[in-house]
Amino acid sequence: MQDKREERTLTAMENRLRQEGFKIDFNVADGRLTTIEQDNDRPRSWAAADVRIVDFYRFEGESNPDDMAILYAIETVDGTKGTISNSYGTYADADTDTFILEVENLGKNLDKAVK
Repeated sequence: MQDKREERTLTAMENRLRQEGFKIDFNVADGRLTTIEQDNDRPRSWAAADVRIVDFYRFEGESNPDDMAILYAIETVDGTKGTISNSYGTYADADTDTFILEVENLGKNLDKAVK
């Protein structure tokens, strides 16, 4: 059984998500979700409308509030699964924040359309 304290770390959660099939590392470039190049693979990218946030996990620094981060489990329309993380506050990446907000807003609009 894994220690609950260990499960609360960003690295431990990334490892667990990899075991669940979220194996791709994403970043945001030019307003699109993009794969981080690995093993000579060509990077792929998706617009916000082609991305769904499956889940997210917040992490707070034990001694320093600057260590706060959020990890998103992402799935794209073609079934590609991976993760992207971002910091809170001054250290947050503005492009990632903007993209994630767009994905969240699109999801909210879809929820309204279904009801």
